Amino acid sequence: MKYINKKLTIEKVSIEKIANKFGTPAYCYSHTKLTENIKKFKKNFKSFSPLICFAIKSNTNLNLVKEIKKFGLGADVVSIGELMLALKAGVNPKKIVFSGVGKTSNEISYAIDKKILLINAESKSEIREIDRIAKFKRKKVQIGIRLNPNTDAKTLNQISTGKKENKFGVNNKTFNEIVDYCKNSKNLELKCLSVHIGSQILDHKPYEKMLKVISKIIGKINHKFDFIDLGGGMGISYSDDTKKLNYKRYNLAIKKFLTKHKCKIIFEPGRSIIGNTGTLISKIIYIKNSGSKNFVILDAAMNDLMRPALYGAIHKILPSIKKNKNSKKIFEFVGPICESTDKFVTLKKFQDVQEKDLIVLCDVGAYGMSLSSNYNLRTKPVELLIRGSNIKVIKKRQKHKDLI
Repeated sequence: MKYINKKLTIEKVSIEKIANKFGTPAYCYSHTKLTENIKKFKKNFKSFSPLICFAIKSNTNLNLVKEIKKFGLGADVVSIGELMLALKAGVNPKKIVFSGVGKTSNEISYAIDKKILLINAESKSEIREIDRIAKFKRKKVQIGIRLNPNTDAKTLNQISTGKKENKFGVNNKTFNEIVDYCKNSKNLELKCLSVHIGSQILDHKPYEKMLKVISKIIGKINHKFDFIDLGGGMGISYSDDTKKLNYKRYNLAIKKFLTKHKCKIIFEPGRSIIGNTGTLISKIIYIKNSGSKNFVILDAAMNDLMRPALYGAIHKILPSIKKNKNSKKIFEFVGPICESTDKFVTLKKFQDVQEKDLIVLCDVGAYGMSLSSNYNLRTKPVELLIRGSNIKVIKKRQKHKDLI
């Protein structure tokens, strides 16, 4: 996004034009930014050509997944619904990895029938269930085991997934027991060691530690893995002062790992692919002065963008029309939902605003619409893909008749 003659634009389209034509709230995605992100991710790791499986949970818009698939990416799914969506988008089943701690028997059966690349199991019970279903179907199934490397990702506790107190993966002892179990199974082919230590990671050091843990474990067992699934979690900058992940250092650590262990690397990026492509356009309904601050009440709410309420996440807010100076007032941008947590950010430096002004919440492409809900029986926003001066509706705005 950039300002052209003081008007905020996405690619070649002004925020005002989008709002006037499609209303608010409205999710918008930049095709140019999406393309840049995918190409940049591939370039960062081009020396070993990993299999890149887009994390569907970060954004479940079918049309966006179709666009992502055009670049040769696969999919990381965590439910039968996500698997169905990936297949509907045309993703090659041999580029689909099924993760998650609680796959049901029906989900496992469906994944086996669709002949996806891997089912990454997370417990002995799940391994036994996959084995049982595979035996019943008289099929051999390629599986992975998700290891919990007990590695602190140095991120928010709510999105840390690689420490021993987290529910994800198995410990070293259980991992070894599952390896032995698979060796004695006629229906399971143990192809992959999988890890995923967290989300919004901006420090390369946890990744380096994770790789050392994996290397040590592989060195102690007599098994050759075709794939090492390193998960995703690569963070993005939500503010101007956020540090950036050192991809060069992470790349070097992986290359060092690959000198000892010959295998194909799998990544499961979501946020780093789609996060900064998305914006949420909202209109100011009312402004209410409380004495100490001014509540700026938007028509977007926590049901449209849950991250601030759920994680305390902060998204940059920009005005659609730029003014020359900031106000001395304190503005708290909030939604209309009946919860005190329905707020986005409090700003001490922002230009003066008026009712009916348009504002934009930035970097909402990941875990924006995919975490949205109909709380307070509110309808979900329209979703738009911007490509140059072209605007494409990729999901229609919900109507109340769809809900009631």
